[in-house]
Amino acid sequence: MTGGEATEAAEIDEAMIARLVDAFYTAARRDPVIGPVFATKITDWDHHLRRMCAFWSSVTLGSGRYTGSPMQAHAPLPIMDDHFARWLDLWIETVRRECPPQAAARFTLFARRIAQSLSHGIEAYRGRLPQARDAGAAGPPVATPPSRPSRI
Repeated sequence: MTGGEATEAAEIDEAMIARLVDAFYTAARRDPVIGPVFATKITDWDHHLRRMCAFWSSVTLGSGRYTGSPMQAHAPLPIMDDHFARWLDLWIETVRRECPPQAAARFTLFARRIAQSLSHGIEAYRGRLPQARDAGAAGPPVATPPSRPSRI
């Protein structure tokens, strides 16, 4: 952790994480986009909230309290990009309301990375990988345009 990260992390503590997780999941359970996904998957909310507190503690404080694989938990779920977008929007709304600005910025940064990583990982799990590029090519993969019939 760099000096700047340590300063930002210093204002985040376990009590803040618990308040944030509770506030977020209270809203998420009521949300028309992501609420139904949680309703079909989570049966023990106390356990889930403790697990999410451990996850965010590990992410923001480096506590190592979380054990598990977020990708394994999310890959089989019926979630799409609109679910990730709503999850992220609701998370950002919640951190802005519940946390001081520096902590909110830190939680938001991590949440954006997590949403992107899970979204890409789920696409790979579903077999929707981007086109591979030539090993010697620089830059992102480029799609090959469809061939045009020649005119004679």
